[in-house]
This record gives sequence, C-alpha cells and structure tokens, in this order.
Amino acid sequence: MTQRPFTPLLDRVSSPADLKELSDSELTTLADELRAEVVSAVSETGGHLGAGLGVIELTVALHAVFDTPRDRLIWDVSHQCYPHKILTGRRDRIRTIRQQDGLSGFAKRSESPYDPFGAGHSSTSISAALGFAMARELGSAPEEGIGDAIAVIGDGALSGGMAYEAMNNAGHLDKRLIVILNDNEMSIAPPVGAMSSYLNRLYAGAPFQEFKSIAKGAVSFLPSPFQESARRAKDLIKHITVGGTMFEELGFSYVGPIDGHDMDQLLAVLRTVKARADGPMLIHTITQKGKGYAPAESAPDCGHGVARFDIATGEQKKTPANAPSYTKVFAQSLIEEAHQDTKIVAVTAAMPDGTGLNLFAERFPDRCFDVGIAEQHGVTFSAGLAAGGQKPFVAIYSTFLQRGYDQIVHDVAIQRLPVRFAIDRAGLVGADGATHAGAFDIAYLANLPGFVVMAAADEAELVHMVATAAAHDAGPIAFRFPRGEGVGVPMPEKGVPLEIGKGRMIQEGRRVALLNFGARLKEVKEAGQALAAQGITPTIADARFAKPLDRALILRLAAEHEALITIEEGAVGGFGSHVAQLLAEEGVFDGGLKYRSMVLPDTFIDHGNPADMYATAGLNAPDIETKVMEVLGTEAAAKRA
Repeated sequence: MTQRPFTPLLDRVSSPADLKELSDSELTTLADELRAEVVSAVSETGGHLGAGLGVIELTVALHAVFDTPRDRLIWDVSHQCYPHKILTGRRDRIRTIRQQDGLSGFAKRSESPYDPFGAGHSSTSISAALGFAMARELGSAPEEGIGDAIAVIGDGALSGGMAYEAMNNAGHLDKRLIVILNDNEMSIAPPVGAMSSYLNRLYAGAPFQEFKSIAKGAVSFLPSPFQESARRAKDLIKHITVGGTMFEELGFSYVGPIDGHDMDQLLAVLRTVKARADGPMLIHTITQKGKGYAPAESAPDCGHGVARFDIATGEQKKTPANAPSYTKVFAQSLIEEAHQDTKIVAVTAAMPDGTGLNLFAERFPDRCFDVGIAEQHGVTFSAGLAAGGQKPFVAIYSTFLQRGYDQIVHDVAIQRLPVRFAIDRAGLVGADGATHAGAFDIAYLANLPGFVVMAAADEAELVHMVATAAAHDAGPIAFRFPRGEGVGVPMPEKGVPLEIGKGRMIQEGRRVALLNFGARLKEVKEAGQALAAQGITPTIADARFAKPLDRALILRLAAEHEALITIEEGAVGGFGSHVAQLLAEEGVFDGGLKYRSMVLPDTFIDHGNPADMYATAGLNAPDIETKVMEVLGTEAAAKRA
C-alpha cells in the first residue's frame, strides 16, 4: 500500500467549517497537504488527477471564505472535485472513488449536501447557479436556506454555447451571482477557438507579475460595484489589456486575471466579492492543470484520466492489452479510408485523443476539425460539410452526442444529409458511471426516418462498418462501438462495405434463437456454449443493423424457433423494440412465438468496473443463459433461481 502523506492540518478538517479556524498562512499549508492527499489517493484508485490538482488553492479558498453548503458551490463538469470531496467530509472514502459502491468521480446530489448540483458534462454550471440565485431571490423554502450561488467553470467549457446563454440571461436578470473562470489553458485537449484566443490576449500584453501585484491590492483595483473610484479602476483594467470587456458587455463585473495558486490573492478577492457584490460577477483565475505534481504537469493531457500509478515516477500501472482498442481500430480504419477518398474529413468536439482523431489529425491536419466543447455546432457544421460535398465523420462519445440531438434531427435527418456518426463509448463505460454511459443512442437514432444505425460486435466488424459508412451517400449513418480493447478476433486487411440492413448467422441451432446487436456477442457465444453443455444448442445471429432491420433474417428466426431473444447494450426503445414492432406487424405473435428483449434496465447504473455493471444490468453470459432457460421453461431454470 502507498505510504500516506503527512497531513497534520488536513487531519483536523472534517468539514469546511473547520477552515474558518485557520489563519491565511495555515490555509496555504493546508493546500499543500491537500495536494499530497489527492496525489496519494488517485495513485491507488486511478481517476481524474490533473484537474483537481489545478484547483487545490481555489477549493480551499472558496470553502474558507464562503459558507457551504448554504452557499451553493457548483463545479462545471466536476471531474476536478476530488479536493472538494476531501474537505467536505468524504476523506475517509476518497480511496473508493470511481469504484463500485464508492464515491462518484463527479459531483452527485445524493452523495452529499455539499454537492448541490450533479454534473458530468460541461458548460452547465452557470445555468444551474443562476437557477439557485433566482430561487433565493424568489424566497426559497427555509430548509433550503440558499445563500450565494458560485459557479466554477473552465476555459474549455466556455466553448459550449450554453455558458453564454446563461451569462446573457444572468446579465439581464442582474442578480447577485458569482462565476469563477478557472483558466488553465488546458481542458482535456488544448482549447480551441476564438474564446481561447480572447482569454490568451487578456494576459499576453503585460508581464504576469504586474497582474499579480494589481490583484494583491485587490480592494484598490476592483471594478464597480466594490469601491468609490470605480471609473478609475475600470479604465486602468482596460488600458492594461486585461479588461474582460466581453464579460462586462454581458452584464458581469469583471475581476482579473489573478493567480489561482496564490492564496493571498484568492482570499483577498473572494472576501471582497463576498462582502460587496450585488450583481453578476466574474472572477478570472489563471491556474495550471496538474499543478504541484511534476508527472501530471508534464503529461500531454496533464493527467486528465490516469490509471493507478507510482507516485515517485508517475508511471501508470496499466494492464497489458490483449487486443487493439476499439478507438484505435476506428482511427486507423478511418485513416485508411481517407487515403482512398480525399473528401473524407473528421470532426470532434474537444476529444481528439479520446476518439482517436489525434491520429487522423497527424496524417490529415487540414481535414480534421476540433470544434471545442460544442456538440450542437459540431453536428450542424458537419451537416454543412456534407451539403457542400464532403464526407464528414463525426466522432463523439454516445453520452455527449445527446447534446446535439436537435441538430441531428433538424439539420441532418430531415435533410437526409450523409453525415457519418462514429459513436464511441457505447454501452456501460465503467468508472465514469451514469453520466458517461452510452445507453440511449440506439433508441434516439433508430427512430429517425432514413437513418442507418449499426453496432460493431467486435473490432473486425468495426473495420467493415467504417468502410460501410464511407461508401454510404444516401443519408445519415451511424455506427457504435464500446470503450476498451477488442475481443481478439483476426483483423481484416481492409474494410469491406456491408450490405445495408443485412445481418449474419453465427451458428445454427434449435428451439431458441439469440439475436445479438452490438458488443455483447462474446457473452452470447459463452452463453451458447453453456447451454449446449446442457443439451440446448441455440441459434446465434448478429443483426449488425438496428435500422434498417434485416426483416428476412428476423422472420426466419421467428418461424423456425420456439423462442427469440434479442440482446443489446442499450435502453428500452432500441433494437429490441424495433424487432417487436416488426413481429407484431407481421402477426408472428399469433403463432405463439416466445419473444424477449434483453436491454439495459430502466435505471441509471452507478460506476464500477464494466463486468460488474453488466452483471447489475443482467447482460452477462450467465444472465443470457438464465433467460433462455426461463423462456423455454426448463427444470434447470428453477434450480438456478
């Protein structure tokens, strides 16, 4: 076990109220101890490291100045909230983070009153904080007792349009609201776009030390409404090129930039804001992601998501891969297709590494576009590319693609534009939990007219589906694949386009047919082997397509078997529901077919390792075996029960 750090001050902190008893110099020391504790904990569990290290001082200062949980502290995305959890009574469980039955890796309302609003996606904090602020103004219930509403949002998250919608509304309402812009110049990937350039210009025109000296004299230089010489302060800020005039035009008083790792600056500014603010206020802090831990500081992603690691070296303890990851297979397949077709372009929303498009960008820098945390724009931008004659592949995680659904409907599907959607992280994803699960894309895409929806059963199938999407020009097409490594099947030399709407037979059997859609095929085969050992050899087929359905295959399976069971890694309303609709329309149920659909349960499944999560969902091989026995009514089913 890792030796725990020496933390005498932190050991005295059981809640934020204890911070009020510490001097400013002790708070600085506490921040150092908190940083050591975060590094120690994440070295044992893995998780999000760099983001939390970047806000250590800010976390301490916020809890020391404000009165949480009465003051509502809302973390955007919230993967940076490990230090916050330690200070808010959860230190004894911090080494369970992201593990089954342990702490969530994100803010979670059901976990603590200090987490007033859950998160997992970006750009939501200002909207939520404004909601709390207005609830306060409207007279919230006494038990709510809402004080200040404070949103902490990163510079990368400001590329999401929802943040501006919220700021525009906040400026109009003109109520007391505090927004902390945590500007670390490094979201998951380097932030892109005009906002990133604007923030860079705010502090590029003068030495940073000058800004530190200005902030340290906080009260003398704070803008309106904090002191009498507001005009002088405002003019000063504008003339030293750090003015934040864009934020002021939106109705926010602006302070900054200040050094987010200097406790003296943070405490001075936050105390003044708490005492004087009477409208929307934006405090611009500059921080360093991974601050204080050299391996994280030097990592390309600043330690965004790490496995367990050795503290001394930063070396991560990753399990050797037995097969290539689905993400890498997708990226390499797309690169091969792009060599053959110059019209293929790739689009991602701030996740080039996560989606594998960093590899594509290395080969085709002029044909790869990172639109920032802006899925809605990314979808419509791709629709424009398609309408202009290009072949866009939009690589976005299933959970994040939800944010662009209106654009998928109106800008892609209705116009039947051939946008290709590569949906990574389909199904249950493990430690990130419910906020990142790819549970709904089958249902929300397969109900759209003209959409083709595929799911890869293994990494070889994914290669063929990339080729299929590249060759498909008749309308929108999507293919989904899970997180992690493949199953180790032989790989084709090149992808071959599949016939649209045609599945494949895996094995012929009798009595019961198992119709798979997606990456549970390995589990289906294992269940088939277990059943065969008990005298029941099932027919196994892989649908490949949820839309259009392979009607001939499905009707044949229904006609030749007593029972038909579909298996998918998606929610109710997906592939199985479309199969049921087909069977009902064809009157198959009149003949007595026993039909069951195995899907994700109607609940949000908490974080854990994927195998345990799928056991909870009832989609592992033993669950499939049990379902077959129950449907066929065998004596073995009763014994297993």
